[in-house]
Amino acid sequence: MKLFFYLWFFIALCPHSDSTIKQHSGFADYNEGIAGSDLKIEMKAIKGGSFYRGSKDHEIGRSSDEGPRVEVQIDDFWMSGYEITWDLYQLFVYRDIDAEKASDRGSINLAVDGISSATMPYENLNKPGYPAINMTQHAASTFCKWLTAKTGRFYRLPTEAEWEYACRAGSADAFSFGDNQAALEKYAWYAGNSNGTFQKPGQKLPNARGLYDMHGNVAEWVVDGYAKDAYRQLGGSANPVNFATQIYPRVVRGGSFRDPAAKLRSAARSHSDKSWKRRDPQFPKSLWWHTDAPQIGFRIVRPKVTPSKEEMQKYWGAPMEEY
Repeated sequence: MKLFFYLWFFIALCPHSDSTIKQHSGFADYNEGIAGSDLKIEMKAIKGGSFYRGSKDHEIGRSSDEGPRVEVQIDDFWMSGYEITWDLYQLFVYRDIDAEKASDRGSINLAVDGISSATMPYENLNKPGYPAINMTQHAASTFCKWLTAKTGRFYRLPTEAEWEYACRAGSADAFSFGDNQAALEKYAWYAGNSNGTFQKPGQKLPNARGLYDMHGNVAEWVVDGYAKDAYRQLGGSANPVNFATQIYPRVVRGGSFRDPAAKLRSAARSHSDKSWKRRDPQFPKSLWWHTDAPQIGFRIVRPKVTPSKEEMQKYWGAPMEEY
């Protein structure tokens, strides 16, 4: 009995691990199942906090649109540990299991049948087990809306600030693992090792938050429209986001299998361009696909605090005539 008491006393005095705190607070990693399939999305709990977005003036490879460096506050959210794969995305495209009901639904009541489904791409370069590619930002956001309707939990693309916060994983260096560019081989697929094509997710080391392929493989859509001086405009506001008002350009982050190492830095920014639809024969151009952007994919987030339906729609965005 004394041994049990001393053991209990010792545990009570010891600092809890981060995973224990998450478990006790109701904020923990989880797997989101997709009703009607055996597929799951691994969601990682990202504890909010403050960080400096953007790059330091002396960082090698820095671009002028990565500043001014400013401190911002980010709230708690979950992020998918892997880039969304074609196996998952095609459930949304083909819509053959929408009648299935999730056994563990959240509180959001949204009709699946009221959500537009993506058309098939003009040229489909997607393949099972690999990241879904070529979709527009609108298509990626609509997948999130469809997933919300399926599960009853609010999913969306990350904001640019959330993406960088999650990628950095507490690091202020060029990469989540430090400034040593030679170590990139362990963490990322990029122009130096990809053989010119995207790879199955999760083959490289994750960052300190357990997120795979944040550097490289496919570049990832975020919510924001691109503005060269976005950081100056938004300043140090909490949970900053630059909602897009034009079709082009929209922000992608992380760099891809096509890019040199400098484009994979945590602060590096890129954006969409009309050339991504160069071979699209349709008029108007497709809302759903970029014929010439096989380097583009996405991952999803779920904020810990569910916003109003009006706020949800702002993050999903409104369809436009052409993407």
